[in-house]
Amino acid sequence: MDLGQQILFFFSALGAFNGFIIGSYLLLFKKKNSIPAYFLGILLVSVSLKIGKSLLYYFYPALPGIYIQVGILGSSLAGPSLFYFIQSALAQPSKITAVQKVTYIFWISAIITACIVTPYDKRPNIWENYIGSIISIQFTTYILLSVWQLRSIFTKFFSKSETASTPELLLVSVLIGNIIVPAAFKLPIFSFFNGPCISGALFFSLVLYLNTFLFISRRKTGDLLSANPNAVRYANKKIAKEQAITLTEKLEKIILEEELYKNPDLKLNDLSKRINISGHQLSQLLNDNLGKSFAAYINGFRINEACKLIVNDKGIKLEAIGYEVGFNSKSTFYTAFKKHTQTTPTLYKEQLSVIPL
Repeated sequence: MDLGQQILFFFSALGAFNGFIIGSYLLLFKKKNSIPAYFLGILLVSVSLKIGKSLLYYFYPALPGIYIQVGILGSSLAGPSLFYFIQSALAQPSKITAVQKVTYIFWISAIITACIVTPYDKRPNIWENYIGSIISIQFTTYILLSVWQLRSIFTKFFSKSETASTPELLLVSVLIGNIIVPAAFKLPIFSFFNGPCISGALFFSLVLYLNTFLFISRRKTGDLLSANPNAVRYANKKIAKEQAITLTEKLEKIILEEELYKNPDLKLNDLSKRINISGHQLSQLLNDNLGKSFAAYINGFRINEACKLIVNDKGIKLEAIGYEVGFNSKSTFYTAFKKHTQTTPTLYKEQLSVIPL
C-alpha cells in the first residue's frame, strides 16, 4: 500500500477497532446482571469483526479465507444481538433466556461446521452465494423484528401528546445505525468513496462515534444499560399519585432517620438506590410530582435543620451551621437559605432575638 492507502486503511479501521474495544469492555467489565449491556457488547464485537473482514479483503485480498469466515461469523451474530439488545432494553429481564442462548449456539455451530466441511479457500462460491445470502436474509428479518419492537416509540414521533425519552431515542439511533452500515456495503449510492467496503467502514465509524457521544453525554442513558427493570418501561410516564405518596414518605423517612442530607456529596442515584427505584424515576418523582429539583429538595431538609440549630443557638457560627447541615460552602448555604426562607441566616437570627419568648 502507498501512503494514501495506509491513511485510508487507518481511518476505515479505526471505528472497527474502537467498536471491538468498547464491545469487549461491555462483555467483560460491565455488571453481569446488565443484560442490555451484554447484548450491546456482542453486537459491537460482531459488527466490528464484519467490518474488519471487509477491510482486510479490500486491502489484502490474498489473505487466507479464515479471516473471511471470522467476519461472516460476526455477521451471523449481528442481527440476533441487535434484536435481543432492544428487547432486553425494553423489558429489562433478570437473565438471558434459553431461546437466546440456543440462537447463538445455533449460528456459531452452523458457521463453524461450514468452516470445517467447506472452507472458504476451497469453496468461496458457497460462502459468497449461499451462506452470505442466508445471513443477509437473517439480518433483514431481525431488523424488521427490531422495528416492530420499537413501533410504539416511532408513533411518538408523530404524536403531539407524547414525546420519546432519551433512552428511547438512543434505541432508535442504534437501530438506524445498524440499517445504514449494511446499506453502505450493499447499495451503489453509498459506493462514492473508494467502493462500498471503505464507505461501509467509514459509515460505521461515524455511527459508532455519534452513538458513543450520545450515550456518554446524556445522564439519563445510564439506566439504559443498567440492571434496573424500569429503565425504559417508565421512561416517559408520570408516577401515579398513590405510588408517589408512598415513595415520598419512604424517601423522607430514610433521609431524616439517617440524616442523609448532611452528606455534601449526596447524589440522586445514591438516594434512588435506597428506595429501590431508578435515578430517572426519582427525578420524575421530584420534578413531576413534587415540583422540585433534586438540589432544592435536599436543600429543604438542610435549611430546616439549620433553622433548628439557629433557634437553639449553642454558640455555633452561622458558617459552621452551613457546613454542619450539608452545604459545601458559605455562599451556597446563604443562597439556599434565602431562597427557602426569604431572608438571610443573619437576619433570621436577629429576628429571633427580638421575638418575645
